[in-house]
Amino acid sequence: MGGATDILELLKKSKGRRIKVLVAKLGLDGHDRGAKVVARALKDAGLEVIYTGIRQTPEQVVETAIQEDVDVIGVSILSGAHIPLMKKLMELLREKGLDDVPVLLGGTIPIPDIPKLKELGIRNIFLPGTSLKEIIKETLEAALERREE
Repeated sequence: MGGATDILELLKKSKGRRIKVLVAKLGLDGHDRGAKVVARALKDAGLEVIYTGIRQTPEQVVETAIQEDVDVIGVSILSGAHIPLMKKLMELLREKGLDDVPVLLGGTIPIPDIPKLKELGIRNIFLPGTSLKEIIKETLEAALERREE
């Protein structure tokens, strides 16, 4: 199987309950074209998407995740502040009992920083050039794994 077929198979496993994804722009970065493209692709694939807009704090993202009862959190960071922002986000998620919500990160992330981000608990990191199909597939897999726990 490949691409769209994999995605369709994963959508069938959601058993009619739409997967809800929070797409957030953390920090002072105001460039959100990539986040909007990903949000639209997820929505077009049949997921429910909550987009927070730009310049969100970790506290705002966690509060939105609680209010919306999301299955997955996707974060976009282009500012270079990914390690401190993601560290704070992951700490807050643990404090609020949301450490079971998978977190995905996309943006201009230096490859040497990826192991540190994974240590923080980030499920996956998407670098520029990652296909939308790969992002959709990983998002679906993360949500379905969480639901099975």
